[in-house]
Amino acid sequence: MAFFVISKLRPLRLLSATDLAVEHDRLREENQQLHRAMTSHAVVDQAIGALVALGRVTPEEAWLALRDVSQHLNIKLRTVAEHVLAFAQGEELPEGQLDELKRALDRHRECPGGLPAGSPPTD
Repeated sequence: MAFFVISKLRPLRLLSATDLAVEHDRLREENQQLHRAMTSHAVVDQAIGALVALGRVTPEEAWLALRDVSQHLNIKLRTVAEHVLAFAQGEELPEGQLDELKRALDRHRECPGGLPAGSPPTD
């Protein structure tokens, strides 16, 4: 039985058993990466929802706050999101994360006038 690959550059190309094995491994790895990314996105989305409810911010502000905490503390975004979800369920945040999260929420929370907190007033 012959196997062919179809691509834009080479319409039909015969694949050897080795080519098939390599392509199978590549696709399996890509599938695993996509699965990890999908799981990670779900955790981050849930943490955004928790911050929207607990911090009374918009989803965009919650996303920016999570990103800031991750960058300022040099912690993976998914890890920060997992900690926020645990916090929402009554657990403590690791050392320094609560203060950094509060600062990040304050930085990104919109004032009633529509300006971000800490922005200079306009004339």
